[in-house]
Amino acid sequence: MSLPSPSLSPSRDAAPHADIPDPAPPQHPRGGWKGVLLPVAVVLVIGTVFVSVYLAAFHAPKPHDLPVAVVGTQRDAQRVGESLESAVPGGFEVRHYAEEGAAREAIGHRSVFAAYLTGHGRGGPKLLYAGANGPSVTGTLTGAFGPVAEAGGHRLAQEDVLPASAGDTRGLAIFYASFGLVLAGYLFGLMTYQAAPALRLRQRLASLAIFGVLGGIIIALLAGGTGFGALPGSFAGIAGITALMAMAAGGATMVFVKWTGPAGSGLASIVLLTLGNSTSGGVMPASYLPGWLHPLSGVLPVGAGVRAVQGLAYFHDDGLGHGIAVLVAWIVVCAGLLYLRDARGAKGARTARTA
Repeated sequence: MSLPSPSLSPSRDAAPHADIPDPAPPQHPRGGWKGVLLPVAVVLVIGTVFVSVYLAAFHAPKPHDLPVAVVGTQRDAQRVGESLESAVPGGFEVRHYAEEGAAREAIGHRSVFAAYLTGHGRGGPKLLYAGANGPSVTGTLTGAFGPVAEAGGHRLAQEDVLPASAGDTRGLAIFYASFGLVLAGYLFGLMTYQAAPALRLRQRLASLAIFGVLGGIIIALLAGGTGFGALPGSFAGIAGITALMAMAAGGATMVFVKWTGPAGSGLASIVLLTLGNSTSGGVMPASYLPGWLHPLSGVLPVGAGVRAVQGLAYFHDDGLGHGIAVLVAWIVVCAGLLYLRDARGAKGARTARTA
């Protein structure tokens, strides 16, 4: 966003770095045809990126090395792996388990997404899966393992060993909660410079922290047991992770706006709202993403936060440590970049006046 930059008084020049004024980026007026065409070009570029990324990610999603278990003999695992490879080349990574109990535990920790019991001495084969991974994953698994069972003359039995919450029958609550939270963080990063263009850095960071904490509490209240009952995880855990997500998104937007001026809002929307949400894993796991998008899932705030929340809610804290580390790193780096930008701006202003 572009707003006038307030002047710095001599008393402010002598203040310590913690009191550096944090003015909004300078105004860049555009007139004539440039003013007519620039908004059109910017919005069309952002829209094109959005449509391209989402179509690439979801127009025909299929798994890539999705880990699954086969309970039986090594020969069974090899036979099932060959059948899956023939049906979905490169789609599954088959792991052999000798015991059903170990396979169930692996599903609970999301080490594997399903376990195929070959059924030696116990009747026909059975597929164990976690409905908490969402209907898209369930459809992929049943569609892939059904023909494997039919090839042996059996009908595939199924058991959902970790169903989604009764308040989240489609398994999309985490995606929508994270999308709304990141959108709120994006808007906060823009509005903080509109509503209070002359805040000092420490005040702006305090505002970011307050926004994050309150945003996390609101999400935990709405999605948890006291609200829609969509997330079964602990209130404190959900509130804490979502607070970090909100602060990371808000801080990243502030950095884009502060360092790139008017272009910051567009860049932040591409990184957070387009790339971040499309690779978050909220709709389907990162294993379904194209190769060029897959690495972003683990490093952008949205993907790291979504996996941590899923782990808190269903999968024995899977991804929690990684998510906290990534989100805290984003917050710290963003705060440092804002400090450097303001310190450099204040130094430049003092040098200009002295000259």
